[in-house]
Amino acid sequence: MHTYRLEYLFNGEPRSHVFELKQPQLADHEAAMHLLELHLGDAENSLIMPTADSTAQEILKQAEQVGITRIEVIA
Repeated sequence: MHTYRLEYLFNGEPRSHVFELKQPQLADHEAAMHLLELHLGDAENSLIMPTADSTAQEILKQAEQVGITRIEVIA
């Protein structure tokens, strides 16, 4: 398992979260997807979440639209 600390802004407020994942690297769009699931995974409207075939840019754009910005992955 690999431990990743994500530093980011959520609606303009600094936040951080630690994830333990099997993957040896974590790209920015993958970090954004984990944060979307963290903050919006229980949302009644699943249309907020990117689709399975979304590109990296689409995932990052979706995260920005719901207030998740300035994502920094710290291994």
